[in-house]
Amino acid sequence: MVFSSSTFLIVFLPLTIVLYYVVGEVVARSTTVKNIILLIASLLFYAWGEPVYIILMLLSILFNFVAGKDIDRARQAGNRKGAKTAFIIAIIFNLAVLGFFKYFGFLVENINALFHIQLQIPQLALPIGISFYSFQIMSYIIDLYRGETEVQEHIIPFALYISLFPQLIAGPIVKYKDIAAQLDNRQESPQLFSQGMLRFTVGLSKKLLLANTLGAVFTTIQASGAKNTSVLGAWLGIICYTLQIYFDFSGYSDMAIGLGKVFGFHFNENFNYPYIATSVTDFWRRWHISLSTWFKEYVYIPLGGNRCSTPRVILNLMIVWFLTGMWHGAAWNFIAWGMFYGVLLILEKYVLAAVIEKIPKVLRHIVTLFIVMIGWVFFSAPNLSEAVDYLGAMFGKGAGVMDANAKYLLTSNLIMLIIGIFAATPLYKKVIARMQPKTVNRLRIVVFPLLFLLCIVFMISETYNPFLYFRF
Repeated sequence: MVFSSSTFLIVFLPLTIVLYYVVGEVVARSTTVKNIILLIASLLFYAWGEPVYIILMLLSILFNFVAGKDIDRARQAGNRKGAKTAFIIAIIFNLAVLGFFKYFGFLVENINALFHIQLQIPQLALPIGISFYSFQIMSYIIDLYRGETEVQEHIIPFALYISLFPQLIAGPIVKYKDIAAQLDNRQESPQLFSQGMLRFTVGLSKKLLLANTLGAVFTTIQASGAKNTSVLGAWLGIICYTLQIYFDFSGYSDMAIGLGKVFGFHFNENFNYPYIATSVTDFWRRWHISLSTWFKEYVYIPLGGNRCSTPRVILNLMIVWFLTGMWHGAAWNFIAWGMFYGVLLILEKYVLAAVIEKIPKVLRHIVTLFIVMIGWVFFSAPNLSEAVDYLGAMFGKGAGVMDANAKYLLTSNLIMLIIGIFAATPLYKKVIARMQPKTVNRLRIVVFPLLFLLCIVFMISETYNPFLYFRF
């Protein structure tokens, strides 16, 4: 089930809200009852698309709940060796589950290619959202072992933390210590509910009106093949994909954060206008913040961070970006994408820092966007070979400079491109800030219901409705 489906919007969400507030608030007035309602809803939400893998999730929840109690019990008894053993077993278990379902086929495929053998490649469907909820589980285990959070004594709130449907499928990655108190005691309010639904509508609009429309252009261009794509077509395609992936993923994050507020949860922001960045470093402070924070806190700093010698810091950065690429997908193009950013960040840190400061801000912004779009070529391609071919088309090795199909796609989607570029910046916030509060409130009363109705129309009439980050 996806947020942009009629089943979710018309049936699942209204029913869950009614049960949560009528049963949980009016009848029971109990956080425990509310948690049970949300847990059942979350498991149904996941099972709707992954009926088999709900068993895997439940096993992971049970195993890590017990592991957490074992770690805490050993720590309380002063048994550091026992706590460490339980911690290592838990981490190995979670990495093994993630590795088997996400990377085992990739490993066998490369062994076959390297040794010219024919081992059977297992055809396993990737459990939706496994990268996200695995990282959430490990954040709990690691923080508990470090003594940075308290053990969760009750399985219902722990299971809810892992399976909470607003951020289950595509994040943001929520660390247990950030919402531990909210699992046991949170406050809902009409104001928070209203804010949440407005934020959800913004995210839904990003997804259905912008991401899907622009993404369809890129899909059309990509399907024609790099050799049949002109320079104009290739650049138009990657610009559309650059906007698509931002509105797709940030839209999902907006919906997740908004739904969290509807049920009394406060999730951290996951995007901060990444396309206004003036360096690659700045871009990664703004893009997928929860993932960057996770790798920094649980991988980069434990490796020594930047407190080591320069060669070791460089190694630490390359390890992090290799893992970042692998996290996104078991394919060489994702690894190349991660290493691409690792090298660029190292160059910015140690070679180009002084030079970058002297470059005009506008030029830095243009160069950063150019680099980001080159990166998205690797990210969007089915494989590394096709990424290289697409890059070739962008720089003249395709079907000439311009073709009729590219000109048609550009002219017919120009307005949506302009709207997308505008919406990817904070300019609209500056416009709103200059308005009178009464005017803003009136606009909200009119604009947001219209946006929601327009989303319903698009959802019913359009068949192109992918969620890019579901595959991670």
